[in-house]
Amino acid sequence: MAAFPLLIAAQLVAAPAPTLRAPVVAPAPAQMPIAARYRLADRYLNDIDKLVVDRDLRASFSRDGKQVIYRRGALGQRMIMLLDPAIGQPREIVAEDVLRELLAKAVGKPIKPGELSFRRPEVDATGALSFEAFDKRWTYQTGALRVADEQPDKDDEGLSPDGRLRVIARDYNLYAVPAKGGREVALTSDGTREQPYGRGIPQMDEILKQGTEEPTMPVSVRWSPDGSKILTWRLDTRGVHPLSFTQQNVPGSPYPRSFRYIYPLAGAAKLPTATRLVIDVAEALKRGKARIVPVQVPAEELLYPADPDMGWQGKRIRIQRTDRGYGALTVYDVDPATGAATVTAREAMKPIVTVTSSSLRPAPELGGELDISERSGWAQLYLVQPNAPDDALPLTRGDWEVLSVEHVDDARRSLLLTGIGREADRNPYWRGLYRVDLDGSQPKLLTPEPLDHDVTVSSDGRYAIDAMSSPTTPTVTVLRDARDGHIVTELGRADPTALYASGFTKPEPFQGVAADGKTPIYGMIFRPANFDPSRRYPVIDNVYTGPTTTQVPASWNAAIGVNPNSVAQLGAVVVTIDGRGTSRRGQAFRLPAYQNLGEVGIDDHIALIEQMAKRYPYMDTTRVGVYGGSAGGYDAARFILRRPKFFKVAVASSGNHDLRLDKAWWPEVSMGNPAPEVWERNSNMSVAGNLEGKLLLIHGDIDDNVPVTESMHLANALIRAERDVDLVILPNTTHRVSQPFFWKKFRDYFTRNLLDEAPPPLPPVAPAPAPAAQSQ
Repeated sequence: MAAFPLLIAAQLVAAPAPTLRAPVVAPAPAQMPIAARYRLADRYLNDIDKLVVDRDLRASFSRDGKQVIYRRGALGQRMIMLLDPAIGQPREIVAEDVLRELLAKAVGKPIKPGELSFRRPEVDATGALSFEAFDKRWTYQTGALRVADEQPDKDDEGLSPDGRLRVIARDYNLYAVPAKGGREVALTSDGTREQPYGRGIPQMDEILKQGTEEPTMPVSVRWSPDGSKILTWRLDTRGVHPLSFTQQNVPGSPYPRSFRYIYPLAGAAKLPTATRLVIDVAEALKRGKARIVPVQVPAEELLYPADPDMGWQGKRIRIQRTDRGYGALTVYDVDPATGAATVTAREAMKPIVTVTSSSLRPAPELGGELDISERSGWAQLYLVQPNAPDDALPLTRGDWEVLSVEHVDDARRSLLLTGIGREADRNPYWRGLYRVDLDGSQPKLLTPEPLDHDVTVSSDGRYAIDAMSSPTTPTVTVLRDARDGHIVTELGRADPTALYASGFTKPEPFQGVAADGKTPIYGMIFRPANFDPSRRYPVIDNVYTGPTTTQVPASWNAAIGVNPNSVAQLGAVVVTIDGRGTSRRGQAFRLPAYQNLGEVGIDDHIALIEQMAKRYPYMDTTRVGVYGGSAGGYDAARFILRRPKFFKVAVASSGNHDLRLDKAWWPEVSMGNPAPEVWERNSNMSVAGNLEGKLLLIHGDIDDNVPVTESMHLANALIRAERDVDLVILPNTTHRVSQPFFWKKFRDYFTRNLLDEAPPPLPPVAPAPAPAAQSQ
């Protein structure tokens, strides 16, 4: 038997050496014309739901947790489905497009395919579907849609629990008015414009909608459960520096209009304050005069134009107060009769309490407050008892993070929570659902599959809807039993057949190390459709350095739905990176961002891009661009200003380029309230003179989140530094600048300056209509 292979070997040895020829290399196929690439970019930006069946089932529980209502099928053919977990057999309720057309006709507004949205769906015993949409509750059955008998509760905080009284705000004061008519009673009398009662800070959208700096607003009061008292507050804006804005293009008018408004600004010497108080309405009605009880909690500086945190817990009051610069979160128990306040929980961290990784929530069934705290260096869960506000009983431990408490089961003395980074066999950013028993035992993982689990728990804690996926694994949505995690049934799974048939190139997760050469960091690579590795591609970094969030998608829905897929179609490799300073990796990983937003992450991004290019030489690191919006707009400008030799082109939209011109909560949650020189060091204006490449600033003129003055200030600083800058102000546009003209300017900028190509020409000019004949 050995002779045969020996014979073959001898023949091979005796065979003459082949003649060597130069390998034939096929020429690279011609790149798609730029106009076609723009069209594909539009498709991946706007039409993902047309290309993926069952990408998002929009599954939700009924209010009692005993029904699951979701959608199945391709766009235009989706069915609204009902599953009763006790029965286990899903059934069809109505075609989505049928319901969409009926609702559009009923409200007199068009609803595009795929854009039917509703809340709190229920199906009754007769099969009738009810839901909330357009501020009404509707009922659908056997082809007919009508307004339901039951209507959703309006946010009428002024109405007493028994419906007999209403508190109204007028001329900066509060009045109690019988709901069915009768004598009103003044509850306050000394309110002024700068010190109103029960009135929050008017926001820009309401100012614009109503055309006045003093728009009508809901009264801000909280009725006691027995309807005898109200908990309210008094705003004080004295000495607060106002902002102003001008709407240049007023619908229906040739004239612009300007407004002044209050916006709590980071680092400001004076912020609006809130002082809480209790008013005995029942006594006021009897005596004709109200007794005001000041709540003995220090006035709170408001870091955002929203009501202060306060509410009733039975006959007592719970108040949560945030220190300026996020030095502490404090919970108080208040006696409404006297206003006396007792501290029942406190979360204080050095150097700062990061509220996106910390929270306090009442748990009266457990006799205290549930506290997600970083006191161990990781966001873990604790139970704080009222008699020991600075102490805490740890309910979880370890080098991982608790994200949220989903359900408290008092009878079983257990909790359901979502966490991240606990399991060593999976990506540290993947979420999981856990059951935690209060006996001190280890958390039990209810979602064992090594995937990201986007979980919704029913109101009774019995079941959980789990959309599980990874950036490379399409979503499978299942219903789980929340007691032990077993899968009750599969609701549906995403089908990307049409997406892949379009030439779509799957995003690739990438792991490397930070600029320190040792800390693991993660990113993602997005390549154009019909990717050709024989070409050289410029690199574009989609940046958002945090620190309150992460940028790299962890789920499949997020990975295929984010705009880098669209941007890559220009003919570039787009990357996203979570460097040091971002969230969900523990306090030490995020702390490089503290008082350092202007530097954090820059070198980690460069390090990981270089590691990517070492593995994939088609990534051309001599042509690197960067873009981002909001805080990412700040980052994009910062990157090109601080590392001008590496980043050559930047598009920064809606950027908060000087943190002192942004609402206080966002910068101060990372910066605290530092000295002026720290704010100045982190301002993009301070480094404007470094610009060498091409920078485009884009901002909406009525941005209601980051004032347009931010981009105007940076443009001015660049001009004064004799640098070049391009600026686009989008008319009648808020913080959300995504619109066709934005994307045209965005794409054209990178096409010209990074790809060195000409953008597609404008469409032909339509012929002007002939002038009407003039009669003599």
